[in-house]
Amino acid sequence: MHDFSMSRRSFIVNSAVGVALASALPSSVKGQDKPKIQGFDETDTAVDPNAKWEPFTDRKLRIGIAGYGLCQFGAQFGLQDHPNAEVVAVTDLFPDRCAGLAKACRCEKTYESLEEMVKDDSIEAVFIATDAPSHADLACLALKHGKHVASAVPAIFGDVEHAYRLYETVKETGLYYGMFETSAFHDDVYQARKIYNAGGFGQMIYTEGEYYHFGVGVLEGYKNWRRGLPPQWYPTHSNAYYTCVTGNSFTSVSCVGHVSKEEEYQPGQNPYNNYFGTETALFTTSEGGSARMVVSWDSWGWGGETGRMRGELGAFNGGYAGRNEEVNNIVAKLGDLRKPALPPTVTPGSHGGSHGYLGSNFIESILKDRHPLVNVAVALNTTVPGIVAHTSALKDGETLRIPEFKMW
Repeated sequence: MHDFSMSRRSFIVNSAVGVALASALPSSVKGQDKPKIQGFDETDTAVDPNAKWEPFTDRKLRIGIAGYGLCQFGAQFGLQDHPNAEVVAVTDLFPDRCAGLAKACRCEKTYESLEEMVKDDSIEAVFIATDAPSHADLACLALKHGKHVASAVPAIFGDVEHAYRLYETVKETGLYYGMFETSAFHDDVYQARKIYNAGGFGQMIYTEGEYYHFGVGVLEGYKNWRRGLPPQWYPTHSNAYYTCVTGNSFTSVSCVGHVSKEEEYQPGQNPYNNYFGTETALFTTSEGGSARMVVSWDSWGWGGETGRMRGELGAFNGGYAGRNEEVNNIVAKLGDLRKPALPPTVTPGSHGGSHGYLGSNFIESILKDRHPLVNVAVALNTTVPGIVAHTSALKDGETLRIPEFKMW
């Protein structure tokens, strides 16, 4: 089993397994009823009401933040609100966005670029919330300047060679890297991870993950990076339903692409020469199971990031069902499976109440000298399979091997 969950005091045993999950699951609503950016309305989350966050140090981690674009992710993860952190500098290539980020983070020091900000020796850690194609390069740059790094998803973009470079840079520097994958702290993934680590699933036989983005037209992005984006180049919200539950990896893939009729997927209309608006990947896993992971930009009815798991001993689909009384007793001993308390000044935030937990996990991991939940191996094992899957789709579903990454 892989014990890569957050350490915390024991849960109070006062609820049934799977309690309060319904609020985290998507509902079928019309696209126009949703906000422009999917996930920013998913604020309900199941938190243990009997839990209390316990202060563990007076030290404040000095953080720099880069990026305040369409999603304004730079200020979305509560880093500026955590009692053990201080945002001491921010940057964005656009002056108005940089000013907005500084205001949101209550920070006076600004830089014109991350390349300049990483030279600031007072900064201990950097959160990279820039355009996806820049994540790997900027992460490596910050690591080489002695900064711990967190980045928005995906860890790398479209080129598997970037994965090896990021992996080796983290290993060589001995610093911490974390990817802010929101599905990792969805209520269902959080609970399934606790159950898996306790042995409630046994070997995972089959997993499904789905990232359906409701249609809103082409979203803006730096240098138009979102236009015609190959779906499986942005696979982490769905793949996390396996990798962030088990800590394991995918080993091979056969993927089918659906040719989209939308304008941005027509010849010459996107920088990737991509014509797939939906890609469905069938993976084999490192523990001998399989997984079906879908990423779709063609969904106009409803969107969501959902999944379900089926193991030899138990299954999870919004709630847990064990094979027999013995297995159910294993899970019952875990007690209340709702998420732990955050610091009083930090809110769970959007994307299923995951933002605050990701930010807090990164800060506390550094201060407690341990790897974040979605460490570099988990991040790459969640991201790289999608890149290989897109290549498979271009080859009419040819089965391809997937590189795997392990912590040293």
